[in-house]
Amino acid sequence: MALPKANRLKHRDDFSAVFRKGIRRSSANLTLRALRKSADSDRDKHYPAKESEVPSRIGISVSQKVSKRAVIRNRIKRLLRAAFRHLLPRLKKGWCLVVVVKPEAQRCEYQQFLQELEQLLAEAEVLNGHS
Repeated sequence: MALPKANRLKHRDDFSAVFRKGIRRSSANLTLRALRKSADSDRDKHYPAKESEVPSRIGISVSQKVSKRAVIRNRIKRLLRAAFRHLLPRLKKGWCLVVVVKPEAQRCEYQQFLQELEQLLAEAEVLNGHS
């Protein structure tokens, strides 16, 4: 099951902005890039939204360095999307997030991804209750 449409980061220029201007937090298997989008800067051609409720958007990047096999890369993306769905109600509004997967992540299971994501989001102060 996919993330809700409002929570997907899809366009190349949005990914580029997060990589260029965002903060970076790393763990053993994942790297989180996070960029706070203000209500004014979020008014763009890709994601028009009301000022008060700009949803956080999430992108996942799994390169062929992780695995040459698409089956493995897709499995990792499915697990990360499931972990994000679990954490979505706790995310603060207005963030653009990109998770970059490291090659060591091939051997990870859902619980480990969930734990690492929660830790990275707390470090980046993206989770409600962590500031």
